Amino acid sequence: MTSRLTPEDQLKVDSYLAAPQHQVERKPFRPWRLLLIVLFIVVALGVASRLLSRLVT
Repeated sequence: MTSRLTPEDQLKVDSYLAAPQHQVERKPFRPWRLLLIVLFIVVALGVASRLLSRLVT
């Protein structure tokens, strides 16, 4: 894919992206961990909902 930027603008973009604040190392994404967290939250909210319904009735 060719760039639509002028060479001068492309140099500005490249230097911006090469700045140290844009070179942050990130941990790899873990979908199973996210799934477990979401599952835990859903179960916890379900249990809280059942407990609240017993208190109300």
